[in-house]
Amino acid sequence: MNTRAIHIDEESVRHDGARINPARGDERALPWADKLWTAVRAGDEFSAVDVVDGALDAGLGPETVLLDVIGAVQRRVGIEWAANRMSVADEHAATAINDRVIASLPIRRPTTPRGRVTVACVDQEWHALPARLVAETLRLRGWRVEYLGAQVPTAHLIGHLHRTGPDAVCLSSSLPTRLPHAHSAITAVQAVGTPVMVGGLAFGADGRYARLLGADAWAPDARAAADRLATGPLRQPPPARQAIDDLPHLDDQEYTMVAKSSTRLVRDTFHRLEERLPTVRDHTDEQRERTAEDLAHIVHFLTAALYVDAPEIFTDFLTWTAEVLTARGVPAQCLLPGLELLAEQLRDFPRARRLIDAGRNALTTSP
Repeated sequence: MNTRAIHIDEESVRHDGARINPARGDERALPWADKLWTAVRAGDEFSAVDVVDGALDAGLGPETVLLDVIGAVQRRVGIEWAANRMSVADEHAATAINDRVIASLPIRRPTTPRGRVTVACVDQEWHALPARLVAETLRLRGWRVEYLGAQVPTAHLIGHLHRTGPDAVCLSSSLPTRLPHAHSAITAVQAVGTPVMVGGLAFGADGRYARLLGADAWAPDARAAADRLATGPLRQPPPARQAIDDLPHLDDQEYTMVAKSSTRLVRDTFHRLEERLPTVRDHTDEQRERTAEDLAHIVHFLTAALYVDAPEIFTDFLTWTAEVLTARGVPAQCLLPGLELLAEQLRDFPRARRLIDAGRNALTTSP
């Protein structure tokens, strides 16, 4: 297995439907994005704010600066990390600066707000910047917005809705591993009569998982979300329902059983790797920790794929991981022993076995 950490980031995973659509961007923003990138890479927060102020003084609108300058830089952060040209610490520092410069953008109080919208990340989703871009875009367009930030437990979200009564909720999720939590949030919000729009990498480049989980709307990016809300109210949510109503395959209990045993699966797979591969026994403590983290990521993406019965969630993650490993000088084939050991432990779970077989095939056939 890999001996370096695989830190999953929403801006660097492929098939990223939540990225800002460059076709709709303003070409005048390009030089300002380059200047902001220079400031971000230097870790210079004050220069970064100066760049944003300069772009506004040059005539770029706040939404253009938000999405085509700051958003463009954040995309580049993810790309540079995936190519091993930025460390995780550098990536976090850059994101923090981008978050700071967003706060410097001017927002006028609307005389008559278009309506009230709550924007939040689903439970266990820590990647907050995509949701922040949506929230700020809506504010710029005259909506009253309650932005709840990262990792909002569903029960707390529902309590907030009872107090505030928004016209709609926008939920963000960047990682497919959060799809079960997203589904719970979607159905809970709809059960109190509030329509839900979702967005983020987790829902697929074409929104397929948004539709599968019964969301009332899906948007590929912040502009599209604001455009959709501007056209009129979202459809009224369906009656209260259970997860199995949307996903009948959950009746086989494979997702539930594999998810409940995920910690044991990671532990036992790691121990079996040590028994089978002498090189793993010789790892340093740090290498052992990183290997366990990589196995945990694999198991989490496997369970997410089981939840929505979508092999591409697992295979896309594995091929992306292989590319990241290759960029770090680690052979991608090192993933195969762990997959084989997982398959041995899940021999009584036919859907899980099919997913693992698809993952092994993707790794062996990818260039």
